[in-house]
Amino acid sequence: MSSTLYTKKIALIDCNSFYVSCERLFNPKIRRLPVVVLSNNDGCIISRSNEAKALGIKMGEPYFKARNIIIKNNVQVFSSNYSLYGDISRRVMRTLKRFNSKIEVYSIDEAFLDLSNFSDKEVKDVGKEIRNTVLQWTGIPTSIGIAETKTLSKVANHIAKKQKSGVVSLVNIKDLDPILEKVEVRDIWGVGKQLSKFYIKNGIYNAKQLKNASNTWIKKTKNVLSSRTAMELRGVPCIEIETKQTKRKSCCVSRSFGQKVEKPRELKESVTSYCLNAAEKIRSESLVCKSITVFIRTSPFQNKGIFYSNSKTIDFPIATNNSIEIVKNALIGLDLIYKDGFKYQKAGIILSGLSDSEKGNSLFKSTKDERIKNLMQSIDSTNYRYGRSTISLASAGINKKWSMRRQYSSKIDTADFYSLPKIMAN
Repeated sequence: MSSTLYTKKIALIDCNSFYVSCERLFNPKIRRLPVVVLSNNDGCIISRSNEAKALGIKMGEPYFKARNIIIKNNVQVFSSNYSLYGDISRRVMRTLKRFNSKIEVYSIDEAFLDLSNFSDKEVKDVGKEIRNTVLQWTGIPTSIGIAETKTLSKVANHIAKKQKSGVVSLVNIKDLDPILEKVEVRDIWGVGKQLSKFYIKNGIYNAKQLKNASNTWIKKTKNVLSSRTAMELRGVPCIEIETKQTKRKSCCVSRSFGQKVEKPRELKESVTSYCLNAAEKIRSESLVCKSITVFIRTSPFQNKGIFYSNSKTIDFPIATNNSIEIVKNALIGLDLIYKDGFKYQKAGIILSGLSDSEKGNSLFKSTKDERIKNLMQSIDSTNYRYGRSTISLASAGINKKWSMRRQYSSKIDTADFYSLPKIMAN
């Protein structure tokens, strides 16, 4: 009587062309058309559908360079819509937690999921169930790679993207060499551009060769982290799933302007908006900040004019996440570094010295602090329900001519009821 095997198994779930998939959710007409999504200020191509890839449109290519191909082939173009992508990502991750709470959200469109609670025999079927459930519940197609280590699950996922089933399991495959031989060293998880150059220089061109390389040589010439990668390719788990997200130490919000800014009023509007955004972020994580840095700069590539860049850091007497206090100090800092006569390209703020809001400062708390805390909670809940900036500060402005270029925005925000698409009955 054979026993059921329960070995260590990790799945990597990767959303296919995630930004494109999000745009297609609410626009069925473009589901079979070539689609690209652009970066901030409609600069570069950061997401492509399979149809767009087939046309030769490259990842990271500036939009203006691909414009002729885009127009000729009726490629659908969208400006990035991060509020939409962030909300859909959260829905995907919540769906994955249904299968196991031990999950590491690796990026906005990727997650490692522990499937050790399922037997080796059933794990591929579980992968198919995960893929079907995510598609049914969120509308997002995924590729899933399953293996005994995180590095091998990345390899499996790489293969799964090219298969119709979208699910590949490397669990209990005795000889992985034929598979690893087809994976270039630069495509191995954890091997960056410089490291891949080093390996190639030393005759290691693929994952099989790295797997079979001497651990002693790798440690001596590189480091322990590189050795872990090789061990993981051998099926030895060295990199655990990190379920606890470490608290951030700083929070930066900055943007390049859609058009150059000269007026101090417009600079103040942008800095105020960035402060409100950052303050909302740290409050959502129950953090307070000790200092704020405000910075501005002109374009280093402008034909005329002298490049100017400056910053100012201001410490708070007591760590805070009060939007009003943060904005007030940011504008003081902006006044100290602003110089007339320049066309500014970018501004931003950094909240530093972040710590848990529940710790410390108890001796200095007052009834006023409690009222401010309640006010911030009311603002956050209102903005969450009715859309960002429903309640804002007057200094954030209204017209915001300095905002990023988003000429091709779908203007869909699933966190804002009034921004949802309307279905008209005949």
